Amino acid sequence: MHPPLTLHKHPMCAQIIEEFQKCHLDHPFAKFIGECTDLKIKLDRCFRQEKALKRKANFEQSKKLRDRLQASRKETAETS
Repeated sequence: MHPPLTLHKHPMCAQIIEEFQKCHLDHPFAKFIGECTDLKIKLDRCFRQEKALKRKANFEQSKKLRDRLQASRKETAETS
């Protein structure tokens, strides 16, 4: 199963999403017997890469926030 295939939410995978949707339109019955499986595999790999990049960016952002909070706590403790 994959997340909703909206292009604005997955800009990295836009081309593969379009190809996958076109495959489903071009092969309405063959899609059930594996006609679009290769594209599905590519799409899953792309989503994994996209998620890894987002996870890394979120981790870096949380690290900066944590450092800022620790500095603020240290400053408050020193003034008290």
